[in-house]
Order: sequence, then structure tokens, then C-alpha cells
Amino acid sequence: MSAKKTEFFYTITWILLLGLIFQALAQSISSTMASSSTQSPWKGQIPLVTDLDTTDLVKKGYQRVVFAGGCFWCMQGPFDVMPGVKLTRAGYAGGSEVNPKYKDVSYGRTSHTEAVEIWYDPKETNFSQLVEKYWKTMDPTDLGGQFADRGKQYRPVIFVNNVKEREIAEKSKAELQNSRRFSKDIVVPIEEYVNFYPAEEYHQFYYLKNYRHYKRYRVGSGREGFLNKYWK
Repeated sequence: MSAKKTEFFYTITWILLLGLIFQALAQSISSTMASSSTQSPWKGQIPLVTDLDTTDLVKKGYQRVVFAGGCFWCMQGPFDVMPGVKLTRAGYAGGSEVNPKYKDVSYGRTSHTEAVEIWYDPKETNFSQLVEKYWKTMDPTDLGGQFADRGKQYRPVIFVNNVKEREIAEKSKAELQNSRRFSKDIVVPIEEYVNFYPAEEYHQFYYLKNYRHYKRYRVGSGREGFLNKYWK
């Protein structure tokens, strides 16, 4: 084989090898990002939860809390991986309309706000710990919406079920205010729980079903940068 042919052969071989290396590296990075960011609490298929009968959850002694913190796509993941949390659902809360739909809520045509319903085992975690987690998922100084999503339908709210939960939430809110972690006041309202309507199934666990789009949205909306800045 001539010197030119040998050189050509080695060049093509290196190009193919580099291509394979870069392809494997890209797949590894993509897989790592997905696994570290989604952290699915389920070993198998993502459960269907929109039409779930929660009677069994009540029988097991699980308790429910509802938080609003802007787009519900970003609110399920942080709670799904908390010890003691058994199930979360994205949905609509606090309004007067029955069985609201996404287009109506997202366009501000209802009195509901996007929210997440959290079912937890009080033997493994408690309301106080959930509230502490809540502060680290959103911007507690913005009552006009959250990040790129504006309007009352994206306002933050802590919905409480009783006097004890209200006391815990008020105390936690005051402690965060007094910590001066934020330069602005903590303005999240604490309201009585009225209702919760699960969102359409395609919205449930969106961060798992559509990870790449979810990640772009989370970064592009400003949520990711804000949380990294204040909570590292």
C-alpha cells in the first residue's frame, strides 16, 4: 500500500473513531442529565393520576396539601423525590369554576390557579417540611405570577386545611422574611383549601414525559437561574 493510501486509511479510521466517541459521549451526557434531573420515584410506568380515586390514599392515612407556585410542570418534580411523598398531581385550585380546563385557566378565564396536590405519609414527613421545600421551588416575592408566566392563574399560594397548618405556614413565612435571604418581602398568601381539580393527563409528570422541552422551559423562564442564585 502506498504512503498516500496508508495516510488516507488512517485519517478515515480516526474520523470514524472520533465520531463514535463523540456519539457515545453525547448519549452519556443526555442519559446523565435525564436521570439526575428527573429522578423518577417509580420503577416502571408513570402512573395515570387525573382520574385517580384518592379514597385509598385516605384509607392509608395519607394527608394532602396543595401548593401553587407558577407553572405546575415545575412543581411536581421537587416533591416527587421527597421522602414520605406518595403521590403528586398537577392541577387547578382555589377557584369557583367546576372542572376547569387548561386553556381556560392558562388564559386567565377562570378564578383558579395552577397548583400541585401532594399526598404524603405523616409518619415519614410533615407539613412543616413540605412548606420548607415549597419556598425552594419558586419566587416567594412575586405575587403577580412566577417568572415568565404572568397573571393571577400563576400566582403563588399555600392552601391550608386547618388552623394548625396555617400557624405552621405563617411561622415559616415569617422566618423566611426575617432571614433577609431575599431583598424583597415574602408575599405568598396563605388561604383556606377550597378545591383541587387534576389537570389533563398530558400535563401530569411533564418533567418526565417531555424532559428536554421541560428543561428548556425551566431554564428559559428564569426559574432555574433564580433558584440557583438564592438556594445554590
